[in-house]
Amino acid sequence: MPVAVQSSLTSSAVGWPVVLASLSLVILALGLAAALGLRIERSLIVASVRAAVQLLAVGFLFALIFRSPGANYWAWLWVVGMTVVATLVVVRRAKYRINGLALVAASAVVGSALISIAVTFGFGVIEYGPVSLVVIAGITIGNAVPSAVLGVNRSVDSCRDRVGDLEALLSLGMDRQQIVRFMAPRTARTSLIPQIERTKVVGLIALPGAMTGLLLAGVDPVEAVVIQLLVMYLVLGTAAVCVVGVVTAITRAAVTADLLIADWVYPAAERQPVGRSIKE
Repeated sequence: MPVAVQSSLTSSAVGWPVVLASLSLVILALGLAAALGLRIERSLIVASVRAAVQLLAVGFLFALIFRSPGANYWAWLWVVGMTVVATLVVVRRAKYRINGLALVAASAVVGSALISIAVTFGFGVIEYGPVSLVVIAGITIGNAVPSAVLGVNRSVDSCRDRVGDLEALLSLGMDRQQIVRFMAPRTARTSLIPQIERTKVVGLIALPGAMTGLLLAGVDPVEAVVIQLLVMYLVLGTAAVCVVGVVTAITRAAVTADLLIADWVYPAAERQPVGRSIKE
């Protein structure tokens, strides 16, 4: 990765007054929401406060950890922590205990993160270091989680809304794999729409963060674009792998190994202890 000639940002220009000024749009949104009775004020405030607390904590930890002799050890431990948190977030959003979901989510997140790390540092795109390791893993995992969560939500909703389709497919003699091939494609496509649309309009509507940072640091624009393409493709691939994994796992779990519809698919009033067969 090219070394920045000189940063376009100066430390004297960044401080709490600038941070407070950047909240002007959030304050405007709060005023509009309150005036229109949208009831989103609490969510905006909580999100803003949590972001500040979490980023400050990360900043202090970065300063503490990466100046220590065991920086590499702590960096890898940090990556492991991110994968664990990401897996827990994805599984928790399912709201039901779905067999195999945790393993699939963890495998997709860990596998994608390792591939991203191997490609980035293996080809010498960025010089390996504790900070670089955490940043690359964080970009990959952080962008994959929203897509995976959306995939979980859409899959659970799809199975519960289309329980009649599941019963019909079972009555036609289809097995779990055939049901997945019938039910999963539409859910996977809709779950990936946000990430795909962001990828389509990159450079036309918005400049990505990595590219913007490199440009501000004085890196040649073409080199900045190449690095951004690397990051963008890794993010898109990671999101797709995670979505395919969780959608497949949840759709498959909607039918038990005995070809009964899983208990969690039915509304609470209709649930039975083991599962429900279409023959009942």
